[in-house]
Amino acid sequence: MYTARAKEIAESGAHAVIMYEGQSVYIQHVDEQNGTARIFPLQNREQELTVPVSSLTEM
Repeated sequence: MYTARAKEIAESGAHAVIMYEGQSVYIQHVDEQNGTARIFPLQNREQELTVPVSSLTEM
């Protein structure tokens, strides 16, 4: 996924199906300078992760 698209999804609050390592995730924040996103799996909102935006896939 591109950083600009990840940021668009995070800021819109719209429902988009985003996958990370086989899990559906929610994008909380995008750091454009570092190319990372703060995410959490939809089934475990306590498990916050910071991952490269390039590792996210929009379905």
